[in-house]
Amino acid sequence: MGARPIAVLDSLRFGPISSVGAQHAAPRLGNQPLDSATLAANRRILDGVIRGIGGYGNCFGVPTVGGDVAFEPCYSQNPLVNALALGIARKEDLFFAKAKGAGNPVIYVGAKTGRDGIHGASLLASAQFTEQSRQKRPNVQVGDPFMEKLLLEACLEAMQTGAVVAIQDMGAAGLTCSTVEMASRGGTGIEIDLEKVPQRETGMTPYEIMLSESQERMLLVAEKGREQEVLGVFKKWGLDAVVVGRVTEGGLARIKNHGSVAAEIPAHPLAEEGPVYNRPIAAPAPRVESERDWFRFAPEGTNLTQNFLKLLASPAIASKRWITEQYDTSVRTNTLAGPGASDAAVVRIKDPKTNEVKRALALSTDGNGRWCQLNPRVGAMHAVAEAARNVAASGARPIAATNCLNFGSPEKPEVMWQFSEAIDGIADACTALGTPITGGNVSFYNETLGKSIYPTPVIGMLGILDDVSRVLKIAFRNSGDLIVLLDGSSFASLATRHAPRATSDSAREFSSSEYSKTIAAIVAGEPPSIDLADEKRLIDCLVALAESCFASLGNPPNDCHPESPRSSRGEGPAFSSLSAAVHLDDNSPLEFSLFGERGARAIVSVSRESLAAVLAIARQYGVAAREIGKVTRGDAFCIELKGRAVIEFPVSSLRDAWANSLERAVTSR
Repeated sequence: MGARPIAVLDSLRFGPISSVGAQHAAPRLGNQPLDSATLAANRRILDGVIRGIGGYGNCFGVPTVGGDVAFEPCYSQNPLVNALALGIARKEDLFFAKAKGAGNPVIYVGAKTGRDGIHGASLLASAQFTEQSRQKRPNVQVGDPFMEKLLLEACLEAMQTGAVVAIQDMGAAGLTCSTVEMASRGGTGIEIDLEKVPQRETGMTPYEIMLSESQERMLLVAEKGREQEVLGVFKKWGLDAVVVGRVTEGGLARIKNHGSVAAEIPAHPLAEEGPVYNRPIAAPAPRVESERDWFRFAPEGTNLTQNFLKLLASPAIASKRWITEQYDTSVRTNTLAGPGASDAAVVRIKDPKTNEVKRALALSTDGNGRWCQLNPRVGAMHAVAEAARNVAASGARPIAATNCLNFGSPEKPEVMWQFSEAIDGIADACTALGTPITGGNVSFYNETLGKSIYPTPVIGMLGILDDVSRVLKIAFRNSGDLIVLLDGSSFASLATRHAPRATSDSAREFSSSEYSKTIAAIVAGEPPSIDLADEKRLIDCLVALAESCFASLGNPPNDCHPESPRSSRGEGPAFSSLSAAVHLDDNSPLEFSLFGERGARAIVSVSRESLAAVLAIARQYGVAAREIGKVTRGDAFCIELKGRAVIEFPVSSLRDAWANSLERAVTSR
């Protein structure tokens, strides 16, 4: 599109790599017991994926600045690797994949075509894995990051000549998609000669050439008479660039090979009028649960220090430093908040002419497959809300979203129901938060031996900061600062929400939490209910705080998002040399008060002198705010409930458990 990639985020899903929280008692969710061989295989897959991302991304020259990682048994044989790339371009300089101008040359550029990747999309992405799946390994493409870097720079330079009319990468289905889709969008036809296509293997058939998904290739349309300008640019970068055809009138895609017509078909019907599948949709049988299946809260006054330590050390909560330190997070020198520094990654925008920096972009990816398995609509709404909340907690206003929708076989009515419900949830949340979906993709058939993954819609959220000096980070800054809990619940309903709830209601909701899974090996119940108006109030409040005098103090809002009790109680100390003393007086069960995952909340630290200003802004946006503790100096970390210490431990030990447990789990034998 003419945009230079400036940042990449990766949303990753793996099977458990540690026995902690892995053996959950959830046969209704399709989870199977895990043995040591499965755990070892999951660790090997995790290590290989991270090496692959780091090896390719670090050579490619685009920083990997963030993402998210989750571990669930359903991903043991179906890991997910979703990538989000952010590019930037002037709107008047955008390019589109529309083949225009009869007679204009069609140019193949980049790597040579091989047999790798044939049926990558039509087979690997359109069928479940079986015992015979090892035979499909040749369908996986072979990547070359150095070739990709050359192709990136050559394409951007060629676009600047003004001779490029249209451009599209050769992704799924390779030449087939790029030729037919470009002609369809442009309302033209296209003719190519496969004999001219650069090939790295001999004896390739037209079928293989057209369906190969070899990486690092592009298809361009140039202005007739100016093709040499384009070819010269790619020659300079040492890349193959060959005129393989021309744009035609009549709307036909004509494929020639050695002088004969190998295929001829109308382009538009093939690209836009394929079969529409009206798959059967049926909700699965209702889960039959009772209080016996749900989490049982500890008696009031129980000391939860060891449970807190175990939770911090679990792979889902622990620091992902072992992963992110293998990435180049600062190449191009635009990263203002890299992995773990803020609730969202933040990169600055330089004026290409003056190098002046005024604004920045914030990015976050989120998705909770476990919640979507329990309730796909509510789980998908939470994914959008959490991603937006993370962006707002960095000081940026959420403005747009994208998604990658990962599901099992659409031939199963219950999977189609999950898919439909998740889409409805995303639509509702994006509408309420004012974040349009700008694009995305769908990945079906994520299952092995008939067992589907959890429905896993992953949301990528983009936000903008008009002032780069107002980026907000996680770590506590100053001893003596006050810790304030912000709650987007409206004042009218706040009293009700803090009133004692029926224990069974709390247990049902809490059974879907990370704490329940890790500590009690229980996954059941329902995700927390979500009020999108509450979420919008909190997001607007966080952005206003960043834009106000509060932001100039450099004290960080910190999103207390689902799956991360660390955010509200343990993450601030873990990221800094400071500690905290927290005092709560909730009437809910102890563990629900400390580790409940209801959304529309955030933690901020603020100087005592600015507390009144923060409270005033919260009132302005209808957000409840209450002081719950203060930042302290020293090694003592303490959380009290109604005057009694329920978590008390040296912060240095908590930090060690949080910072190093993932690496220990991965490298264990």
